Amino acid sequence: MTVMPLTPPAEPLLELELTKGFLPKETYPCPWIETPLLESVPLSKLAGCRIFLKMENFQPSGSFKSRGIGNLVRCAVERSPSTTPLHFYASSGGNAGLGCVTAATTLKQKSTVVVPTITKQAMINKIIAAGATQVIRYGNTIADADEYLRTNLLPKDPQGVYVPPFDHPDIWNGAESLIHEVHQELHGSPDGIICSVGGGGLLIGICQGLDRLSGAALSQTTGFTPALPQTTTPTQVIGVETVGCESFSQAITAKRLVTLPGITSIATSLGCTRIAARALEYGLRDNVHSTLVSDKEAVEACIRFADDHKVLVEPACGATLALIYSGRLSEVMEVKPTNKVVLVVCGGSNISVGMMYKWKEEFEI
Repeated sequence: MTVMPLTPPAEPLLELELTKGFLPKETYPCPWIETPLLESVPLSKLAGCRIFLKMENFQPSGSFKSRGIGNLVRCAVERSPSTTPLHFYASSGGNAGLGCVTAATTLKQKSTVVVPTITKQAMINKIIAAGATQVIRYGNTIADADEYLRTNLLPKDPQGVYVPPFDHPDIWNGAESLIHEVHQELHGSPDGIICSVGGGGLLIGICQGLDRLSGAALSQTTGFTPALPQTTTPTQVIGVETVGCESFSQAITAKRLVTLPGITSIATSLGCTRIAARALEYGLRDNVHSTLVSDKEAVEACIRFADDHKVLVEPACGATLALIYSGRLSEVMEVKPTNKVVLVVCGGSNISVGMMYKWKEEFEI
């Protein structure tokens, strides 16, 4: 039976009926899909255990952002007392913007994305093709674009809704749907799950879902929860970053939030200088681990994954794959032949064959 997506309620009654495997029928279309979970023979041989691929690159927006941002958009529409379409605003140079636009278009709402001036025209074309009402170029960084959005656009639109990229409970709840699909497919929780970490929204959703599946008492409020429950899940959660955007790794080491001075990695989709506070709280748990790979390892993983599975992914996704291709999984968790480990193939649209060839030459792969 298919597990229907999680949706935060207008009142506190969101408790998954895990024995039935579904939630009540939604009022609005779901902006994301249940993606395949595929066992990988070549990656299993390399890892020494059973490796499963959660193919989030098949989402409508091309990445896992369809879950979290899609859930935020749908919840805003469901909670709105107005019959006038809402207008969703996101500052993004890529996947978060596509996630916002794809979800808004699915729900017949308006959307505007403010992108930095350095954003490539190919990405802008993708955002427009996805159905954006407007794409505006402004500033040199995402921070510049975001400030312009907040100060010049949102105040003028009474139907405007701000879409953060990762730090919001609706986003976490949408991301949580992934682990419930995995649990349903595997008939239980995996021994390990590996995901790339940017701001931490995906990792938060995964950890939150594992808590729910293990019977931990989660807050039923739609606001931020003050403290995490104790967890009994045996599943090891591994967050991977590339060197040059390791805000999660540095925060865990320091045991406090750390703001990076800048991003130097080519995995720009992971380029958040400061993670969500909730991600750090989960990161300090015994079953959550952080590890780093180099840009070269991420790119090489993308190339080998394309050879093995005929799928092209961007380096932000390659970071997760690199943990297997580099042979370092056993450094972060105990590996047994019977273990089931899930890799979240998070996808991403900032990739092309030409870019891959360029990186292959640059890194002498």
